[in-house]
Amino acid sequence: MRILLDTCVWGGALAELQAAGHDTVWVGQWDQDPGDEAILAHALAEGRILVTLDKDFGELAIARGLPHGGILRLANFAARQQANACLHVLGLHGAELEAGAILTAEPGVLRVRLPESANGPDLP
Repeated sequence: MRILLDTCVWGGALAELQAAGHDTVWVGQWDQDPGDEAILAHALAEGRILVTLDKDFGELAIARGLPHGGILRLANFAARQQANACLHVLGLHGAELEAGAILTAEPGVLRVRLPESANGPDLP
């Protein structure tokens, strides 16, 4: 899978995800952080699932309706647990993320918000 790790995700997760075969880029290696909207747009343009610790991306996608290519928010994981948590969720819900779902993963809890089109036909 193609993944974009937000700056707030532990940098060591990059190597672990790449070692697992994922095409992964970490915003922490960019010259500067361009801001949440630009990161979200960049992930979409490159067909990458955005992995973050930040709630703001869900707000951008849900409340403001900004397009995205799937968002995985990791909450309450120690830095060194982030890659394993990400790999676990990708294994279970990678297809949903690639289809534009928003997932929040916490230890022992996983919330999935499917894209509107996956919830059935729009009602008049």
